[in-house]
Amino acid sequence: MMRALRQNYAVFLVLVSLLALVAMGCGTAAPVEVVKEVPVEVIKEVPGPAVVKEVPVEVPVEVVKEVPVEVVKEVPGPEVVKEVEVTVEVPGPEVVKEVMVEVVATPTPMPSMEPFVIGAMDAVTGPGESYGTVVVQAKQMAVDEINAAGGINGRPLRLIIEDSKCSGQDGITAYKKLTDVNGVKIILGTTCSGAMLGAAPLAEADGVVLFSASATNPDIAEAGDYIFRTAINDNMLGVDTGNVLWADGVRNLATITESTDYAEGVRRTTVAQFEKRGGQVVAEERYGSDVTDFRSQLTKLLGKDPDGIHLAAQSEFSGGTIVKQARELGYEGPIYSEVVPTGTTALEIAGDAATGLKAIIPSPDLSSAKGAEFLSNFRARYGFVTLPWFLGSAYDDVYITAACLEKTGDDQDADGFRDCLYDITWSGAIGDNYSFDEKGEVVGLSNVLVEVLPTAERTEENQSYKVLGAAPTE
Repeated sequence: MMRALRQNYAVFLVLVSLLALVAMGCGTAAPVEVVKEVPVEVIKEVPGPAVVKEVPVEVPVEVVKEVPVEVVKEVPGPEVVKEVEVTVEVPGPEVVKEVMVEVVATPTPMPSMEPFVIGAMDAVTGPGESYGTVVVQAKQMAVDEINAAGGINGRPLRLIIEDSKCSGQDGITAYKKLTDVNGVKIILGTTCSGAMLGAAPLAEADGVVLFSASATNPDIAEAGDYIFRTAINDNMLGVDTGNVLWADGVRNLATITESTDYAEGVRRTTVAQFEKRGGQVVAEERYGSDVTDFRSQLTKLLGKDPDGIHLAAQSEFSGGTIVKQARELGYEGPIYSEVVPTGTTALEIAGDAATGLKAIIPSPDLSSAKGAEFLSNFRARYGFVTLPWFLGSAYDDVYITAACLEKTGDDQDADGFRDCLYDITWSGAIGDNYSFDEKGEVVGLSNVLVEVLPTAERTEENQSYKVLGAAPTE
């Protein structure tokens, strides 16, 4: 009897093992833990027929199975939380186990919403204030338009403005603030040549781009590899003015010049061309930017009985006042100038005395579709316009900057920005298809000769003068 019982027990163990193998087969590629307990109670042999008591055997099988995890939820933020509920089922007598899997993963990088930051150095105060202020407004208007249209690669553009006035020292101060404190590598400016010549050596040494809409002194062309401008070099202005003087029959010239880098550059290039043509300078006077009465200097000039007077002014105030006082002293001959004495404030000061004044200036019409649109929008927003070409130049500079930032994607990449300027060809408010040469000088733009109209004929539309055309050549 005991023997038969042992045989039955052995068979039973084989069956249990087979059951475990079946369970393992249902969970391939996963470890299976089989728990086997076979408690058997045997009642020993007693007289009479043997009695065997069998206890039911429970075989709990826990299957732990690796399953692929599918992402069902992403939460933007510093990390992504992914949750999956996995249910594993096995056939037969089984234990169903629900597993909650939580995975913390590094998110896919999202585009930065940090703004592109650039600087601006302009004459917010000082002798260039009347046009420096509107130059800043033109830049800010362009920035606002760009941001309203979605920014640059989805990022806004931010402009930090510093007052560089019109002197070298003020230019250096503004430059150091923008670079040392604000950390900018791209600066739009300066308004004035003096500030540009002061800051340019620092920018070149630091690898910071200076990009000016209105600094015209000839020496800026040699300032370095990081210095650019849409402003037209005064070498061209001087040649054009010298040729106009000669063509108008002027042979003996008197000059009156503000003591700034810009005005001195205009005088120097004009006199060089005039003398090259055969003219003679019979008198010259200079004045500081703080002078308000010019009768003394004008009296000296008129005492030499010149055929014409050439005026180079940094501020609209001095330019308008000199024209007015020259007429008050009885001078009736021609007056020639650069762009500043044709500004709105200068002509308001001079009044009728400015009628007939001739000047070489960048083409003021802004006749391109973009230029006309810009000027109309600028007037509607700000009301006051002076020296409109330079406003368009400043406006274009911002859009050119945006195009280069879109290309480089980095406002700290001055080298990439510089290379972009060398390669770009632009059509904007001040002209079509202009570019920059190996010295950062603008190519494809030119000056024109204008003559100031009588006060009764001056309007916003004609900007108070008529365009006579290109200056004569040799």
